[in-house]
Amino acid sequence: MLFLSGLTILAGIANAIQPGQNATLSKSLGLPVTARVITRLVSSAALLIGGLAIGKREMSSGQQLAAVPWWAWLGGFFSVLSILAQLYASPAIGAASFRGIIVTVGVAVSLVLDNYGWFGVPVHPATLWRALGAVRMFAGVAMVALF
Repeated sequence: MLFLSGLTILAGIANAIQPGQNATLSKSLGLPVTARVITRLVSSAALLIGGLAIGKREMSSGQQLAAVPWWAWLGGFFSVLSILAQLYASPAIGAASFRGIIVTVGVAVSLVLDNYGWFGVPVHPATLWRALGAVRMFAGVAMVALF
């Protein structure tokens, strides 16, 4: 559990840094889509090298691929929305506002997903306290964005 917590903290740090990196690459090249393709190629290479390093060399079978729910294939599409926001919105609204909006909206949507168990997540009821936590996050992000 400690390892997973550490990994999550590192992912949070990376999430804060990544929009600036991607926006800078885009601005430096003058080609946002090309910049993002380069970023995806680097990500894919890192995943491949990491997988090989830990001995994960298997490929999914056709039967496994056929068993995947239709909506699970849309993750790549949704990552494009995140990429576009990083390229265009992050430089315009600032890193803190950008990340605050992303995280807060993500928490609010996750409360709904948890409550109903949609998209393969286990059911965790949306209690009053969880909802109040999300509302406080919205208030905090509004303060960061406005001041």
